[in-house]
Amino acid sequence: MYSLLSGMRVVEGAAFVAAPTCCLHLQQMGAEVIRFDTIGGGPDFRRWPRAKGSVGGASLYWEGLNKGKKSIAIDLGRPEGRELATLIATAPGDGGGIFVTNYPVTGFLSHEKLKARRADMITVRVMGWADGSNAVDYTVNSALGVPMMTGPDKLGDEPVNNVLPAWDFATGNYAAFVTLAAERHRSRHNEGLEVRVPLGDIAMATLGNLGQVAEVALSGADRPRYGNDIFGAFGRDYKTADGRRLMIVGLTQRHWRDLVTALGIGDEVQRLETELDLDLSKDEGLRFQHRDRLNPIIAAVIERKSAAEWARVFSGTGVCWSDYNSLKEAISDPRLFMGAESIFEPVTHGSGETYLTPGSAATIVDLTREMPGRAPCLGEHTEEVLASVLGLSSGAIAHLHDEGVVASSATA
Repeated sequence: MYSLLSGMRVVEGAAFVAAPTCCLHLQQMGAEVIRFDTIGGGPDFRRWPRAKGSVGGASLYWEGLNKGKKSIAIDLGRPEGRELATLIATAPGDGGGIFVTNYPVTGFLSHEKLKARRADMITVRVMGWADGSNAVDYTVNSALGVPMMTGPDKLGDEPVNNVLPAWDFATGNYAAFVTLAAERHRSRHNEGLEVRVPLGDIAMATLGNLGQVAEVALSGADRPRYGNDIFGAFGRDYKTADGRRLMIVGLTQRHWRDLVTALGIGDEVQRLETELDLDLSKDEGLRFQHRDRLNPIIAAVIERKSAAEWARVFSGTGVCWSDYNSLKEAISDPRLFMGAESIFEPVTHGSGETYLTPGSAATIVDLTREMPGRAPCLGEHTEEVLASVLGLSSGAIAHLHDEGVVASSATA
């Protein structure tokens, strides 16, 4: 983490991926992030993957998204607990008054109710659809038709879901950006804002930015499946002599030129260009258009050598390629662990588990990347938050414990 946002206090009332991702990014840039959790944990507190098998272990998912944050456990089912959460979100202080949530637009954490407590309140609300209806990454993805563009070209009409919740992460990233934009606005105009960031809008905007919405609107036809071929460019997987697979991509002129040279297929490519009366080096779209002629040429060469041999051939060239690894193989890749430049460090988390943990993914050249924060135990910072943010006395905190309104890590 870094300390660029030191002095900023963000309160998080959220579960699952998008909103916690937003706050994780802010924390890794130095903001203090306080998340309030329900006593016993929220709906994502025990999500898979878990440590020590799938039953009974700590959620590695929850720890990953909430590392470095502070946790206060509150009974949100009681009026006293909801009042306490509201007080924490709207607590005074120049760097406070920033609340990130995926709670509904209405209710006790509505922007209007928070603003009534603090006039310059910033509320960043992650949503499913813009109309407030329920959605998660996978239902947004299916509604937009992406699974119908994914998979083998002969699959038919069976959808293929993505294992990566891309819209969750895109929404979390955008929410972090817009949180800082809203804070900048407040610093200039002394005015709070409510910002709504629906997954559906992020997904549709992204497809629009990539030209896919315009493509369908202008052509009147959906994009078909292309299997592992990259749409509109040259790239796909090829099998090596030892049964491995390489992903080889030729987007730029240098990619293509160095690939043709490294594979020794210049004469064959030249004959194809002469036959088709075109220059494949100048337009990646032409390489996509004629992939059915190019792929067999390249596949026949790649299958003559092992993956290790091709790694040596491609070394020092402009060929854009990668081996296909399992995740178990990938975490042994030295590119992930570059000594002092590595974003990973071994960290012992609140669960007691120790494992390699990523810190900030950004490298700020003139600053030192600090150790990643550890994930808290549920309710670990209850007393600290009540005392430092709300200024409650030890007696008042003890009373809240006695009444079951809050819990510490020993009892949450």
